[in-house]
Amino acid sequence: MDEAAKKTVLRWFTYGLHVVAAAHDGELALMTANFITQSSFEPPHVALAVEVDSKTHRLIEASRAFAVNVLSADQRELAGQLGRKSVKAPSKTEGIAWRPGAATGAPIVESCLGWIECRVTGSLPSGDHTVYVAQVVEAGINREGAPLTLAEAGFRHSG
Repeated sequence: MDEAAKKTVLRWFTYGLHVVAAAHDGELALMTANFITQSSFEPPHVALAVEVDSKTHRLIEASRAFAVNVLSADQRELAGQLGRKSVKAPSKTEGIAWRPGAATGAPIVESCLGWIECRVTGSLPSGDHTVYVAQVVEAGINREGAPLTLAEAGFRHSG
């Protein structure tokens, strides 16, 4: 395979940047993610890929739920902060206002544009990630604005 061509073409894929959030037994995980897409209209589902060695993965496995919070175009700094691994930046979530979602208890980040709460309905291994398929069980809008994209942020990969 032509490695340079592979990298170029995969970087042409368009992605939004989101905060994926999970909680279980008093633990909180917030991570910047771009490997997410809607996968069904009725009932509404999303597919999300999460690194196997992440804290978020562990908490999604335990709680079987997560929230996807949509970052706004002015939240590049927050995307970068939450894009760091919890092991290397254990205090990365300090000072971020959030509340538990009504349907699943998954963290809703108050500064983001909007959010969905999801219940995991299936999963499969995908290299160094697990792909979760989850039903959207609740949604809300915090404020108006334009969403942040991977290209706009200048990031090459996140998730």
